[in-house]
Amino acid sequence: MPSTLIPTPDGLLRDGAPHLIVSGAVHYFRIHPEQWRDRLRRLVAMGCDTVETYVAWNLHQPAPGTTTFEGIADLGRFLDIAAEEGLDAIVRPGPYICAEWENGGFPGWVTGAPSGRAAGSLRLRTRDPEYLAHVDAWFDALIPVIAPRQATRGGNVVMVQVENEYGSYGDDLAYLEHLRDGLRARGIEELLVTSDGPARMWLTGGTVDGALATVNFGSRAAEVLEMAAEELPEQPQMCMEFWNGWFDHWGEQHHTRPAADAAAELATMLEAGMSVNFYMAHGGTNFGLTAGANQDGPLEPTTTSYDYDAPIAEDGTLTEKFHAFREVIARFRELPPLAEQLEQLGIAAEPAHLAPAEVPIRSVVAVRETERFTRPAPVCIAPPTFEEIGLERGLLRLSREIEMVRTTGADGAPGVAPLRLHGLHDRAWVFVDGIPAGIADDRVDPAVVDLVPLAERILRGEPYRTVRVDVLVENLGRSNFGPHLGDRKGIVGGIWQGVRFHDDWEADPWPLEEMGAELAAIAAGGPALSADALAADAAATATADAATTATADALPVLVSASFTADAPADTFLDVSAAGHGVAYVNGFCVGRYWGIGPQQALYVPAPLVREGENEVLLLELERVPARLALSETPIWSTPGAD
Repeated sequence: MPSTLIPTPDGLLRDGAPHLIVSGAVHYFRIHPEQWRDRLRRLVAMGCDTVETYVAWNLHQPAPGTTTFEGIADLGRFLDIAAEEGLDAIVRPGPYICAEWENGGFPGWVTGAPSGRAAGSLRLRTRDPEYLAHVDAWFDALIPVIAPRQATRGGNVVMVQVENEYGSYGDDLAYLEHLRDGLRARGIEELLVTSDGPARMWLTGGTVDGALATVNFGSRAAEVLEMAAEELPEQPQMCMEFWNGWFDHWGEQHHTRPAADAAAELATMLEAGMSVNFYMAHGGTNFGLTAGANQDGPLEPTTTSYDYDAPIAEDGTLTEKFHAFREVIARFRELPPLAEQLEQLGIAAEPAHLAPAEVPIRSVVAVRETERFTRPAPVCIAPPTFEEIGLERGLLRLSREIEMVRTTGADGAPGVAPLRLHGLHDRAWVFVDGIPAGIADDRVDPAVVDLVPLAERILRGEPYRTVRVDVLVENLGRSNFGPHLGDRKGIVGGIWQGVRFHDDWEADPWPLEEMGAELAAIAAGGPALSADALAADAAATATADAATTATADALPVLVSASFTADAPADTFLDVSAAGHGVAYVNGFCVGRYWGIGPQQALYVPAPLVREGENEVLLLELERVPARLALSETPIWSTPGAD
């Protein structure tokens, strides 16, 4: 059966008539399922006829032998809702998706240490037989969700992508052919496409016969059209990713792009008959710890918010960019007046929000004083990686006793040899004899934890003393693009002090996304810090660095708070007075926060809010917050850069 969309030298045809695609990227895995229909209706209101989504493999297969298509992973339901709202669908199943998503969508258990092979030896995105075996098994589960929803079978899927931006990674043509043939063999009949950067150097690696080549870019559309006429002649032209905004890394300033500038590029494309897919139309949220990272030197982890400065904001608000794009689209197709269409669709330009309010902090519990931190754990020969221990995301506690030996500096002062963390991926908090010894990261390898300032507290006047050392290792997000794709997390090279590595570490995984209820129970029953200590901490934080505050020795802590709501509505949890950690609302892990910005408030969608009292819990690693609050809007601020 022929595909619904037929490529010709003059453009796409549908039922024999010219067809121009105006699509928007909306990722089901970045939106609460109860809000899928709302966001898709907003896409319709902008003038789009198609929705595009990636498929995040690691969401659906979080562990070996586990496959889920339920809840936020219910891809079929998302596509069905899109069909009900009159939208065609473009599905990009990967297996690699980039998307600023953790590990580019690959499960950590796939990219870690495959059975019978050395760690990291799996050749991702190639014809490596073991890698293809993983991909084929995944597609055997996934494609039966997509195939029956194709337009040729009465559904709405009109296009399926082969791999993703492969020309930015490799040139294994046999691999692309395997994916292409596998899609066809599993029943994909609709138009196959590839997507790559807008120049020959990308297209020569990422295209394959039997799939229409599309390009990704955000500016200089006229130049791209000239390139496409030369490199991709005699075919329809499509921008698969029109980067109309951009994502944020922690520590950067928030990215924005003028609406008029982006709208002008859109007009250039549509006037030339180029189909377009807005990336993103609605960015959404990297709930939990699902945000990815880039790496060109030290890791650059992506924020929890994936707002992307998109035309439909993280909370669904219709932005200036939405209106500018709609005005351009209306030149090429008839659209009803916006107010009339919004009323017909049953949506408001700005969703309802809870009123701004303080969120009173009820208690602060020192985690290291609880059984969760001190309990025995299995002993590993060397510090295991996250992948070796079966931990996708979260924290890994490493513990053992080490004999600390007094040294003497050139000035005669006592010292202790530093701890050197080789191959630290990504961040670690080190405690020696219960004393916070420092925070290490990947900017220098090995990461060095200087113990000289603590020598007297550690040794207590003795020439040597055996003490407990605890290391909390954090995965800030696996790389989603480039040569570091598939890198392992943890302390992959080992922990060295003095003249040798230290082996035999207890290893206790903390899968934080799954620990909301457990941490809430610990917070309810654990030893709370005194009100006097918290008051002193608040006073110190106002005038000094967090490391000097009264509660520094108690970190990490669990911070319990609550707010009331008359009815469920969207809100933003203002964590601008906090340090670094993970937040939960009613047991759901809404995401990571970090005072370095630019994101200073976490989006809490209405379906997570309940009428009456709502529980807020922070696992705070660096600074006890002086306050928490609710905000009606996002808060963007990068200290030292604003």
